[in-house]
Amino acid sequence: MHLSSGKVYVAHTGVDSVEVLDGVSLRPIVTIPGCSEASGILCAQEEGVVFAAARWAGKILVIGTEGDRKATEFSAGSKPNGLGWDPSRRRLLVADIGDNRARFFDHGSAESMGSLELRGRPRWCSYDCKLDAFFVNIRNPPGVSVVSPESMSELSFIPVSVPGPHGLDLAEGTGTAYVACDGKRLVSVDLRKAQESAQVELAGEPDAIWHNPLKDRVYCAIGNPGVIEVIDTQSFGVVQRVTTEEGAHTLAFDRKRQRLYSFWPKTQSVAAYAEC
Repeated sequence: MHLSSGKVYVAHTGVDSVEVLDGVSLRPIVTIPGCSEASGILCAQEEGVVFAAARWAGKILVIGTEGDRKATEFSAGSKPNGLGWDPSRRRLLVADIGDNRARFFDHGSAESMGSLELRGRPRWCSYDCKLDAFFVNIRNPPGVSVVSPESMSELSFIPVSVPGPHGLDLAEGTGTAYVACDGKRLVSVDLRKAQESAQVELAGEPDAIWHNPLKDRVYCAIGNPGVIEVIDTQSFGVVQRVTTEEGAHTLAFDRKRQRLYSFWPKTQSVAAYAEC
């Protein structure tokens, strides 16, 4: 999401492109080609820049939100996938599923700042300003790698008891991470104590998740069956289940407008939900 404009940027893996949508009027804006096996995508809000991982090409595309066209691209390892952004240092973390490394790039120069060998295959990534750390889900051994953006080294590793950490989002400023696992559970992790604090069973294997701090909710996309499960972060229980479409495992969340977007592969459509 680009929050100021309400535009949605979608990594369209099947057709090697980035799709730009007007999330307010629910209409397509433009297709940006040349993103081979598009995977991770991230918007640096203040800079007005979108980073898109072209996994097959081993590159990162840099797209300007004004004009919605590719500004440049740079090489980023073998199979770049998950992305994290440190706004104070303007530093991008790229999690590579080809060689299980985290690579760091300076946004201004696109130069490589260094790399870190991870404990296993990385998945979703995020950054917390208050804790000043990147957090990277590791599939096996299951857990969350805590990475310093300054030294570009692993500070600690927080084990997760459920197999296959996948989707990740942070309750920024609270020291809490939400980890959606292949073992059909959402796990709440206390980052300061480096331990789990709660779990809830899900309807299937989750993928993308988003935390909504305004409503104390976490939204989990589950492709099989095609549903979104809504978890209350206070009671840590499922309070709503929304039917989507089989294979719909990806979400985007506009926290400014309180809109949730679900991407449906079979009908090649997008569903928008308000006030979830």
